[in-house]
Amino acid sequence: MSSAPSKTAPDGAAFPFDNSYARLPSHFFARQMPSQVAEPWLIKLNEPLAAELGLDVEVLKRDGAAIFSGNLVPEGADPLAMAYSGHQFGQFNPQLGDGRAILLGEVVDRNGKRRDIQLKGAGQTPFSRRGDGRAAIGPVLREYIVSEAMYALGIPATRALAAVSTGEPVYRERVLPGAVFTRVAASHIRVGTFQFFAARGDTDGVRALSDHVIERHYPDVTGADNRYLALFEAIAERQAGLIARWLHVGFIHGVMNTDNMTVSGETIDFGPCAFMDAYDPGTVFSSIDQQGRYAYANQPGIGQWNLARLGETLIPLFDEDQDKAVDLANTVIKGYGARFQAHWLDGMRKKIGLVSEEDGDLTLVQALLAAMQAGQADFTLTFRRLSALAGDEAAEGEFLSTFDGIGEAMGWLVGWRERLSRDPQTAEERSSAMLSVNPAFIPRNHRIEQAINAAMDDGDFSLFEALVQVLAKPYQDQPGFAAYMDPPKLEERVLQTFCGT
Repeated sequence: MSSAPSKTAPDGAAFPFDNSYARLPSHFFARQMPSQVAEPWLIKLNEPLAAELGLDVEVLKRDGAAIFSGNLVPEGADPLAMAYSGHQFGQFNPQLGDGRAILLGEVVDRNGKRRDIQLKGAGQTPFSRRGDGRAAIGPVLREYIVSEAMYALGIPATRALAAVSTGEPVYRERVLPGAVFTRVAASHIRVGTFQFFAARGDTDGVRALSDHVIERHYPDVTGADNRYLALFEAIAERQAGLIARWLHVGFIHGVMNTDNMTVSGETIDFGPCAFMDAYDPGTVFSSIDQQGRYAYANQPGIGQWNLARLGETLIPLFDEDQDKAVDLANTVIKGYGARFQAHWLDGMRKKIGLVSEEDGDLTLVQALLAAMQAGQADFTLTFRRLSALAGDEAAEGEFLSTFDGIGEAMGWLVGWRERLSRDPQTAEERSSAMLSVNPAFIPRNHRIEQAINAAMDDGDFSLFEALVQVLAKPYQDQPGFAAYMDPPKLEERVLQTFCGT
């Protein structure tokens, strides 16, 4: 197990690598080969994504177990573990880094986009501390399911390229089957990556990282009068939009530490994440979030807090006058709230069928959410059924059945219909538009747990495969999968989710 894997890829398994991060200064990372595993077996290959990346799908179907387990490193890869710091539940840790993830390298896909390919659970690195560098099959399947569901929902997220069983146990609270997850991202650069250099007083490192991020993710700011301030503003805009979209689908990240927030604006690290069933803004699933720091409704504020931590690292680049630099940073941070509110309200207008804007729209949206909370209404079903009601008055009964006690919901419908009378859409247009933003299917927590348990206990991946299949088309009615729309029964409810480390 400790021997280094072969660097000779099989014929035809070429990856179009161009590893820009590996060309940054050496203290940005530690070069690290993946550790070999005993009996790799390919659980799942994301064939459409592999083709998009310019990879040979047939070769990967044949040799993917070796490649995506780390036993075989493709030619042109430059494996490394990235260095970063992070605030974890508000407490700063100056050195975290990839403790169980190894970046194989970057490819430029068939659309001209640069993408990272990373193995997660590929063995120990210099950043592992006391960890074993491995992953259990449960977290690997969860990340595969949820990351691909987020992509299908239209929310920026890292992608799942492959899941591989290692044939080896990992030791957590109990012995579990091991696995390796292959993740694809626009990059793995985090707020915590900037913090790593700032904590060491390495302004040159912060500048080099900033220049890399501008070139890779924000080339439009290159010509700005203050390019680093423009970068900060662009990151703030993406973060505000991303978190608003989380709220639109009831997503709770669960662990919004600064080392889990990318500067590219992609959702990353699907550990204790979950989707809300009955609407409650205080919902928390993560077993490690004892104080509710990362509750559903707290996510926008945490986004701003994380942005402030990023701003602290960039202050030396904003202006030589520190007081002026701090003022510039604070202006962006204070403006984040308005950015988020604009994204959130725009999306909520779409969810209730509005294309025009009126001053009372926020109050109308808040009234619906209050009725949903009082009636313990399922978040996803409420909006999906409202979409049907927008096009067919006969659907009112099904909409109201979502609520325990219909008084508030009936009252809200009166105001909603009155507002729709001033909105320039036909009923058919409105319903169609609403169905395109209000999903029928989300990764229900109990369904994920059922799929994981079947795989771990019985080696049965059929529930996992079915879940991946239905979630690939979340906005389409799929009669054969109608049961996947249902919220959990009382005995099926999942009240806690767990980190994969």
